[in-house]
Amino acid sequence: MPAAISNTSPLLYLHRIDSINWLRTLFDSIWVPQAVVIELAEGQRLGFDVPDLALYPWLQIIQPVTIPPEIANLDLGNGESAVLALAISNTQRLLLLDDGLARRAAQNLGFTVWGTLKILLEAKSQGLTDRIAPSVERLQTSGMWISQDLRQRVLDLAGE
Repeated sequence: MPAAISNTSPLLYLHRIDSINWLRTLFDSIWVPQAVVIELAEGQRLGFDVPDLALYPWLQIIQPVTIPPEIANLDLGNGESAVLALAISNTQRLLLLDDGLARRAAQNLGFTVWGTLKILLEAKSQGLTDRIAPSVERLQTSGMWISQDLRQRVLDLAGE
């Protein structure tokens, strides 16, 4: 099983569809940068449905890292920047990112990137769920924007 570094959105959306515990099965370990913890705390303060990371002790909170200039100059959020900064010194970890710009930046730096939809596909391939269509639907109703084309491609990959 691989090790990962997670940004906010995969944790948020997997929590909203009651599937965050799949991460524990899919990965040896998952690091969560302190910047992501701060983003989630702000969401909670504003009344959003966000995961309480204290309920998931298998998620390892990693203290702040210095953001290199080449990452700081990108138009990324604090969480995405922290994920990329951690990855630079931990190249064996794959990155959990949904944001398009952050994904492209990570891929340009040579990192393997999984988004929330890839996590659903892996969960199905590992036998954690029989179907992902209901999860994709729940992601959409919980606020994740998924184009019809992407939705269909993911369901085709899942054989649904």
